[in-house]
Amino acid sequence: MESMVNYNQLFGGIYRNKTILLTGHTGFKGSWLAYWLTNMGAKVYGYALDNKELHHLALLNNVVEHSEIGDIRDYEHLFAFFQKVQPEIVFHLAAQALVRPSYVNPIETFSTNVLGTAHVLEASRNTDSVRAIVNITSDKCYENREWIWGYRESDPMGGFDPYSASKGAAEIITSSYRNSFFNVNEYGKKHNVLLASARAGNVIGGGDWALDRLIPDMIKATVQNETVQIRNPKATRPWQHVLEPLSGYLTLGWMLLENKIEFADAWNFGPEIKSNVTVNEVLFESQKYWENIHFNIQNNPNEHHEAHLLMLDCSKAHKLLKWNGVWDFQKTIEKTILWYKNYNQSKIVNTEFDLNEYILDATKAQLIWTK
Repeated sequence: MESMVNYNQLFGGIYRNKTILLTGHTGFKGSWLAYWLTNMGAKVYGYALDNKELHHLALLNNVVEHSEIGDIRDYEHLFAFFQKVQPEIVFHLAAQALVRPSYVNPIETFSTNVLGTAHVLEASRNTDSVRAIVNITSDKCYENREWIWGYRESDPMGGFDPYSASKGAAEIITSSYRNSFFNVNEYGKKHNVLLASARAGNVIGGGDWALDRLIPDMIKATVQNETVQIRNPKATRPWQHVLEPLSGYLTLGWMLLENKIEFADAWNFGPEIKSNVTVNEVLFESQKYWENIHFNIQNNPNEHHEAHLLMLDCSKAHKLLKWNGVWDFQKTIEKTILWYKNYNQSKIVNTEFDLNEYILDATKAQLIWTK
């Protein structure tokens, strides 16, 4: 399958030989993005906290040119790395990315997700080589009214819990920098940077071992022959494979690097409406691919608030970016569970196989980024 994929033609070949700074590259999404970019011939430099636990990037070979251990809250260290690397495009993914830990340590969550984002944008502003920035936030940045309609990019920012509020604030900071320092009306005159933000739904796939997430919790329990405890079985989320939003981020970066100012804006990347399903449906679908998965519903009235319903309207990305998803809900669960099953039973890492299959399926669908 590898020989059938022509990485050089993806996204117009824009990433070949590009110098890219990726914050949070050791995280779940960051590791997949680093791997994809490296396969396209990019020179990827990563900046992230030291991750001593099992993580996806450690299972992949020669993915980044240099991995810098650092905290985005440490501006001097971060800026020094920007000056050393001189990146052309920045993908910012470093974050405290979980809802429940944000209740335990809200200050860390706000300082990382809000001040840390400002540091990345400020370092970019003061690094002459930077031409494009894609700031990755979250679908939880919206003021969630738990209604049946998907949120549009123009809907108000908000957040009940500290994590969601921090992501809403990160979007407001991004908008402020875009208006104040990277204004599209002054592009090519007072500056040469285009800044966009991306909001994705619940992302799953192989290689995620983070605490307090449905799939990793389920896999850890299964490997230990235990029953996973489920808090919120009726919660409905827009489930999508990690490669789906990454193709959106890469499409967005492509447009920015081609100086298309109309794409310096906020964008939603989520699945089709039929992939907005409950936690219960995810569990039962997962059992089809690994019979050892067992779960138990845990009712705890003292649990912190978590949203029950959250959906995205991705019409803007479909119409203007010409971006569309590739894998449906069933395929997403299949690829995710089999990745973990193959790794735990045979130490086989399916990352390359899954990425190649995704690209081939996208090519068959004639998606714009494959041509």
